[in-house]
Amino acid sequence: MREPQICNVFCRITLDAKATKQFKEKISDEYRVNMILDNLPLVVPIKRLDQEYPIIYQLGYHVGLKVQYSGTEEKYFIHNHLAFTVKYHRDSQTDSARIVGFEVKPFSIKHEYDGKWNEKTRLTTCDPHAKQTVLNSNSPQEVQEKKEIIFTYDVDFQESDVKWASRWDAYLLMSDDQIHWFSIVNSLMIVLFLSGMVAMIMLRTLYRDISKYNELETQEEAQEETGWKLVHGDVFRPPSNSDLLCIYVGTGVQFFGMVLVTMIFAILGFLSPSNRGGLMTAMLLLWVFMGLFAGYASARLYKMFKGTEWKKIALRTACMFPAIVFAIFFVLNALIWGQKSSGAVPFGTMFALVVLWFGISVPLVFVGSYVGFRKPAIEDPVKTNKIPRQIPEQAWYMNPIFSILIGGILPFGAVFIELFFILTSIWLNQFYYIFGFLFLVFIILLITCAEITIVLCYFQLCSEDYLWWWRSYLTSGSSALYLFLYATFYFFTKLEITKLVSGMLYFGYMLIASYAFFVLTGTIGFYACFWFTRLIYSSVKID
Repeated sequence: MREPQICNVFCRITLDAKATKQFKEKISDEYRVNMILDNLPLVVPIKRLDQEYPIIYQLGYHVGLKVQYSGTEEKYFIHNHLAFTVKYHRDSQTDSARIVGFEVKPFSIKHEYDGKWNEKTRLTTCDPHAKQTVLNSNSPQEVQEKKEIIFTYDVDFQESDVKWASRWDAYLLMSDDQIHWFSIVNSLMIVLFLSGMVAMIMLRTLYRDISKYNELETQEEAQEETGWKLVHGDVFRPPSNSDLLCIYVGTGVQFFGMVLVTMIFAILGFLSPSNRGGLMTAMLLLWVFMGLFAGYASARLYKMFKGTEWKKIALRTACMFPAIVFAIFFVLNALIWGQKSSGAVPFGTMFALVVLWFGISVPLVFVGSYVGFRKPAIEDPVKTNKIPRQIPEQAWYMNPIFSILIGGILPFGAVFIELFFILTSIWLNQFYYIFGFLFLVFIILLITCAEITIVLCYFQLCSEDYLWWWRSYLTSGSSALYLFLYATFYFFTKLEITKLVSGMLYFGYMLIASYAFFVLTGTIGFYACFWFTRLIYSSVKID
């Protein structure tokens, strides 16, 4: 610490054919070398002409450079001299110091020396005794078979005013706050527009409908009812595949709880990026413990649908979503293993996940289901007829597929710009640390999903189509389809992924993300509709 080094020889290697080929592949794929010192990642400062942020940081340094000469000749140069700068903050009382920055400038230089190589050889290109170091890459080191490469490094210590507590700030500087505010204003416009529509429906139309319906009872005109009141005898008839709906609603509640609590923790600053993998760990543990709510929600709904076998539903709620995600994840992990990558999840960790799932999550779902099933069933505000009524011919725009697809556009539009930043931070190796914005966007997403589903549900009931259970779930859930389509678009426009396995990984992980998004948004839409239908049917008089 605080002892500068100049031109330390690290090692000397002679490349064989295999190593040469591997280096060239890594250089042309733009691999970066990542190092950590005192838990700080290594960065390369890059100067920009931007006044506000004159220096931006790139995580890790590139293995080397590929240079295209005239014609078809390509040469590969390796970064074999690293000039490290370690910034430290001195404690005024004790004179000890703490590391607050770790930067590097990589150079490529063909080192030279006189005579034969041995332990005591002194380089002529840079020399610690003469205080002469590498300042540029004017005579770079080419990657060629049977060529020797000498790796060297300098370490320079600089005193810094940055306190140890705020040493991460430089990493987390976001240079584009304006875009986030723009995106939030844009989303708020959508929300205001939708809220206006919902308010209009709720107040004007419904108020008029309800007062009209309740007046009709006095006159003998109640036979010629129209609109949503007509289907009161069928609107709470349990849907087909009601078990599956219970499972998905339960899973959605579990997911919603996890996302909400994770975000609150992140905003309060518990999940700083200096704690590697903190976010992932927090999410997995929360997912496991939210199983309690999943079991409760699915059992309450199941009992309302006159179900009796609560154990079956509890088991399926506990296993369905995680099993699908785990299967996709396992296949992707096998692919990474096949590539001999260090990014593969080891079997021990996989086993730990399975233990968390079956040891904690499944029992908690059962406990939740037991409690939920013991409670009295939710009463319907109106009685259901014995015989289902016929649904009249629907207009083309009320076609289920069309209205479901339309419903997904607005929730997706509300989160679309923030999504771009999240994708960039995941796939282009940048830090994402704007949880405040993310929380705002999440709230906006919640409101948008609820409102668009209520609006479309109202139109559906008005055209005497009472099959709203699944449609309410799918209406807002269809935004996940747009999410996946956007991820595909992002893949082809922003990422330069050419290898098959990398592409499969990308689409596999985006599929998991879209599936989770579907469950989350679908459940929000479903509960909004559930509340809405109960509200309107409990406020009209029905003989």
